[in-house]
Amino acid sequence: MEPRVNGERLHGRLRRLAEIGATAGGGVTRLALSAEDKAGRDLLRAWMEEAGLRVAVDDLGNMTGRRPGETDEPPVLLGSHLDSVVRGGRYDGALGVLGALEVVETLADHGLRTQLPLVVVNWTNEEGVRFEPAMTCSGAVAGRFERAYVYDRTDRAGLRFEAELRRIGYLGEERPRPLPAAYLELHIEQGPVLEAAGGAVGVVGGIVGITWLEVTLEGQADHAGPSPMGSRRDALAAAARVVSGVERLARERDAVAVATVGRLVVEPNVINTIPGRATFSVDFRHPEPAVLEAQVAGLEELVAGVAAETGVRGTVRRFWTSEPTPFDPGVVGAIAGAVEDLGLPRHTLWSGAGHDAKYLAEVCPAGMVFVRSRGGLSHCEAEFSSPEDIEAGANVLLGAAIRLADAAD
Repeated sequence: MEPRVNGERLHGRLRRLAEIGATAGGGVTRLALSAEDKAGRDLLRAWMEEAGLRVAVDDLGNMTGRRPGETDEPPVLLGSHLDSVVRGGRYDGALGVLGALEVVETLADHGLRTQLPLVVVNWTNEEGVRFEPAMTCSGAVAGRFERAYVYDRTDRAGLRFEAELRRIGYLGEERPRPLPAAYLELHIEQGPVLEAAGGAVGVVGGIVGITWLEVTLEGQADHAGPSPMGSRRDALAAAARVVSGVERLARERDAVAVATVGRLVVEPNVINTIPGRATFSVDFRHPEPAVLEAQVAGLEELVAGVAAETGVRGTVRRFWTSEPTPFDPGVVGAIAGAVEDLGLPRHTLWSGAGHDAKYLAEVCPAGMVFVRSRGGLSHCEAEFSSPEDIEAGANVLLGAAIRLADAAD
């Protein structure tokens, strides 16, 4: 009989980790390189050491815990991230790290040794909330970002990534970045597909493309009373028209295109002053590169049109793109085989959110396991996945890891 994870141990650790950065609404705020991130890392380090793993931290703060295999060949990596968004959920990212830890402990519990080593990994700054863009440190490992670029990222208070990494004590040594044999990531779905299909777990076929842009509209600040409506150059009023147009760019495209304005800064932000400047983000997502490019072109046309009609000056800056990424058929097959072994129905879907697996897929075979999200909710305090679904996902991760690492008694 195939081994099964210890659900009580996994759920207990998820609860304990959720105490770090806990919010009043039942979620967590554990921003990258914050005091809460440090506390979560310290707890993970202790758990990995208790499990007998060899713990290391690289120059980007990525944490690894290595379990030796029968050979010293490149390992199979299992993991995700511990950082969160503001008032996020307790499962996003954390499930993948603690699920990976549970896999290696389950193998030890059953006296199983894999041919290839297994490495549990906690990637730094997956969310990109405090230090934009997202997935910077898995991206650096994959060669997409230079270390100097990552170190120079600053938060809204002007604090540099490198300084904050040093402050929390997780600026490790520069290490060679050998390519792993494969990468597996367990994650909550963060969407409604599995719930609608009645499935506990999903086999992820790939990750949609994502592009982030910043739009700036500059008008003229002026007194709210004496300024006639016809002569105003109101940056916020112009921004409202663009924001509404961004939504149309997705709705009128097709059923899978999405577009979001998630951040808006207005200056001078005074009740009796006409806004002179508005800056906001735009997030486009789609599985087809051509559609992403069309959405960007549509935004540029929209901003130019609104600027001409309202007398403001508009600029669009595209600062990050993550291309659509299909996962490796061999890894997808290993995950599907593990699903079948457990007697679960197979549901295949693409991820609408970005994950570290996107960048790992550029340098090694990679794949993901999804766990059903209640209501499709994520990045909020109401995020929830049932204990039964979590155990099912962890057991799929275990089965796929055994297949990829070639377990032997």
